[in-house]
Amino acid sequence: MAFGRRTRQAGMIFILVTLFIDILGLGIIIPVLPELIREFTGGDDSQAGVLYGVIIALYALMQFLCAPVLGALSDRYGRRPIILGSLFGFGVDYLVQGFAPSIGWLFVGRAVAGVMGASITTANAYIADVSTPETRARNYGFVGVAFGLGFIFGPALGGLLGGIELRLPFFVAAGLALVNWLYGFFVLPESLPPGPRSPVSWRRMNPFGSLKRLRAYPLVAGLAVVFIFLSLAQRGLENVWVLHAGYRYGWDPQANGLTLALVGVMAVLVQGLLIRPAVARLGERRAILFGVTVSMLSFLGYGLASAGWMVLVIIVFGALGGIAHPTLQGLVAGAVPPSEQGKIQGALTSLVSLTAIAAPLVFTTGLFSYFTSDGAAIHLPGAPFLLGAALFAVSLVLVVRLFRRLPESPAARERPGAEPAPLDHPNAVAADRA
Repeated sequence: MAFGRRTRQAGMIFILVTLFIDILGLGIIIPVLPELIREFTGGDDSQAGVLYGVIIALYALMQFLCAPVLGALSDRYGRRPIILGSLFGFGVDYLVQGFAPSIGWLFVGRAVAGVMGASITTANAYIADVSTPETRARNYGFVGVAFGLGFIFGPALGGLLGGIELRLPFFVAAGLALVNWLYGFFVLPESLPPGPRSPVSWRRMNPFGSLKRLRAYPLVAGLAVVFIFLSLAQRGLENVWVLHAGYRYGWDPQANGLTLALVGVMAVLVQGLLIRPAVARLGERRAILFGVTVSMLSFLGYGLASAGWMVLVIIVFGALGGIAHPTLQGLVAGAVPPSEQGKIQGALTSLVSLTAIAAPLVFTTGLFSYFTSDGAAIHLPGAPFLLGAALFAVSLVLVVRLFRRLPESPAARERPGAEPAPLDHPNAVAADRA
C-alpha cells in the first residue's frame, strides 16, 4: 500500500481521537441516562430499571445488525465516508436524545446511537489498513488506551454536568462529536487503497450471513469463538460490577466511580506501554495465552474477594490481561486481506454485540439476582465473576487447541509479533474473489 509513515500517523491519531470522543460521549451519559429514564417514568424505580435494561439491549442489537452493513460499505466506498458519516450522525443523535420529550424519543435516539456506534467496525478496519505487521498489536493497544481514557473522564464529566442540568451531558457529547467530525473532514485521509473493491450485496451485509465469511479464514474462525467467550465475560463484569460492589462491600457511587477510574488508568498504562514490548518478547500467540490466563485468575479473585481492598489489588494485577484483546485483534487483522477487513471486522463486532445483549440477562438478571435472593440454594454474590473465570478457562483451552492445529509460520517465529497474513491460503483467495 502506498501509504507513507506520516499519513499513517495522521490517520491513526485521528482514529484514536475519534474513539476517545466516542467513548467519552458514551461515558458522559452513563450517570444521567438512568435518571432521565426515571424522570420519564414518574420516579418508578422498578419500571425505570426494566426500561434501562431494554435500552442497553437495544443499543447492542442495533450494533449487531448494522456492524456488517457499515463494514461492507467501507470495503466498497472507503473508510473515510463511513467514519465521517457516523461521527456526524452521532452528533445529531445526541441532540435528539438531549431534546427528547418522551421515553419513545429516547428509545429512538439510543437505537440510532447503536447504528452509529457500529462504526467501530470501520475504525478497526482503518487501523488494519494503516498498520504494519510490527505495529498491529501496538496500534490496537492504543485503542484500549483511548477506551480507558474515555471511561476515566466520561463518567466523571457526565456526573459533574448532570449535577448542573440533567440533559446537559447530551449536548456536550453532541458538541464533541460534531467538532471531531469537522476536524476529520479536513485531516482524515482515506486508508483503503484504490483499485478493485468488494461489491456491496445483501449477502455481505446480512449480519448472520456475514458470520459465515469467518469460515474462509480458519485462524480467524477459531479466534472468533474465543472472542465470544472473552466478550461475554467482559460484558458480564461491566453489567454487574456496580451492583456487586454496592451489595458486597457497601460502595457508594463515588467509591465505584473512583474504582472504575482506576480500571481505566491501569488499562491506559498496560495497553499504552506494555503491548509492544510484550508482543516483541513473547510473540503474538504467547502474549494472548498470558493475557487470557491473567484474566481468568482475576475473575476468580473478584468472585472470591471478601474485602474491598482485595478488589483494588486484583484490578492492578488483572490489567495485565488487557494484553490479550488487542493482540487477538492484531492477529485477526494480519490474517485478512485489505478488501475483506471491513466485512470481517463487522462480523466480529456483531459477535461482540450479541454478547452485550446476553450479558445483562445472564450475569445480572440471572446469576446475581438469584444468588443474592432468599431462595438461593447458596449465597454467592460473586457467582457472575466465577462464571466469567470459567469462560476465560474455556477460551484458554480453545486458544491452545487452535494454535496447535494451526501453527504459526517460521517467518513469524523469527519475527515475534509479525505473523504474516496467510493470503495464499486457498480459502482466503476464494473469499477475496467472492
